[in-house]
Amino acid sequence: MANKLFPDAAAALDGLLKDDMLIASGGFGLCGIPERLLTAIRESGVKKLTFASNNAGIDNEGIGMLLRTQQVKKMIASYVGENKEFERQFLSGELEVEFCPQGTLAERMRTGGAGIPGFYTKTGVGTQVAKGKEIKQFDTGDGPEDYILERGIFADLAIVKAWKADETGNLVFRKTARNFNLPAATCGKTCVAEVEEIVPIGSLDPDCIHLPGVYVQRMIVGAPYDKKIEFETTREREAV
Repeated sequence: MANKLFPDAAAALDGLLKDDMLIASGGFGLCGIPERLLTAIRESGVKKLTFASNNAGIDNEGIGMLLRTQQVKKMIASYVGENKEFERQFLSGELEVEFCPQGTLAERMRTGGAGIPGFYTKTGVGTQVAKGKEIKQFDTGDGPEDYILERGIFADLAIVKAWKADETGNLVFRKTARNFNLPAATCGKTCVAEVEEIVPIGSLDPDCIHLPGVYVQRMIVGAPYDKKIEFETTREREAV
């Protein structure tokens, strides 16, 4: 069990990285992004990567740092705002983008983790999301309706960030960080987690564990972290 813990991000990723791989990355905005692991991926020099992630961070933060070094060839994402380099590369044809509705992306990760190759959804019917995809009619009680076939995501590697872990890899995510970290963790052949704190076995309430340790192969302690804010909005303090 203790063999899951590695001294740093580079050691945890040793032997897992290669060009042209698909990586599922957790996080929501700048919340819960596996920043130590992303930095190690940048420093490794691997290229032509495809990332499945809710978003690409912002300029120089999160996956955004890998866009700056042009190590990413494709993004499968729901939200691509707040990142000027993302915009530049997309508009210039340097970056391939597969837009995916947020709930659909989460379900594609979840189904991949469950070994399900595809599922049908109404989300995106009649829009660009449906372009090139199989459409089939189902009657769910109110007459026949169109549904799109979406494919499960089967990633070569999953990288996630958790709040707490025990020594066997059971993970607890904190608040918004749970959104995409949990499904992303399940859909990779190998899952590497960076955590803020590792506690002894038995310290976590079983009812509060979000991801069983069976999904996690490697871990690092990434703390301490600096709190990053996408947009800082302030006002002058009123005179007393």
